[in-house]
Amino acid sequence: MKLKTILQIILAAVIIGLGYLVFDSIMKPMRFNDEFNTRRDACATKLKAIRTLEDQYKLTYGCYTGSFDTLINRLFNEDSLLIKQEIVNHEKAKADDVSIADMEKGEAIRKGYITLQQAYVNPIAQLREQKKLNYTDADGFSHEFTDQEIKDLRYIPYPKGEKKEFELKAGALDKGGYSVPVFECKVSLVDLLADLDKQTVANKIAEIERVSTKYAGWKVGDLEQAVTEGNFE
Repeated sequence: MKLKTILQIILAAVIIGLGYLVFDSIMKPMRFNDEFNTRRDACATKLKAIRTLEDQYKLTYGCYTGSFDTLINRLFNEDSLLIKQEIVNHEKAKADDVSIADMEKGEAIRKGYITLQQAYVNPIAQLREQKKLNYTDADGFSHEFTDQEIKDLRYIPYPKGEKKEFELKAGALDKGGYSVPVFECKVSLVDLLADLDKQTVANKIAEIERVSTKYAGWKVGDLEQAVTEGNFE
C-alpha cells in the first residue's frame, strides 16, 4: 500500500473521529436534559402521590407524619377515616311513588328518602373510591397505583436499583396562636442524579442556584410555610 494511501486512510479516520467528538459534544447536553426531565417527571408522579397520602393522613388523624412506616401502615391497616355515608331508602321512595333522582338532595334528606350516617372506613380504600390514586404515565395512559407501588413510593425512582428514600419530615407552625400542621418531602439533585456525570450535575445545580432561590431538587410541602405545592408545578 502506498504511503499516500495510508495517509489518506489515517486522515479520513481522524476526520471521522473529530466529527464524532463534535457531534457528541453537541448531543451530550441534550441527552442530559432529556434524562433530567425524565427523572423530574418520575419524581413528580411519586411526590404528588405522597402528598395525597399525607393529606389523607391529616384528614384522618389531624396531623401529618414524618415517617413513611407510619404513613403507609396506618393508612393501609386501620379503618380510621370518619365519613358520612348516604343511605338511600328505595323502599320508601317506591311506596310513595317518587323519583329520588328527580329530587334535590336536601329535600330527599328532609323527607327521609336519604339518610346520612357516620362510619369509619379505610383511608386507602376511600382514596381508591375517589380515584385519587390514579396517575398518567409518560405515554399519556391513566393507571391506578397498586398496593405495592404505594408501599414503594418512599423510594426515589433513580438511580435504578437503589433503595434510597425521599426525605420526609413533618411538624407544625404557630399561626396567631393556632398550630398549623406542615410536612415536606424532597430529594436533592445530587441524590437523584448520582449515577450521571458529576461535573454536568454540578453545573446544572449551579445554574439553578444562580437564577433561583428554590431548592436544588424536587419537593412537595414546606416546613417553613403552610403550603403543599410542589416546586415542579
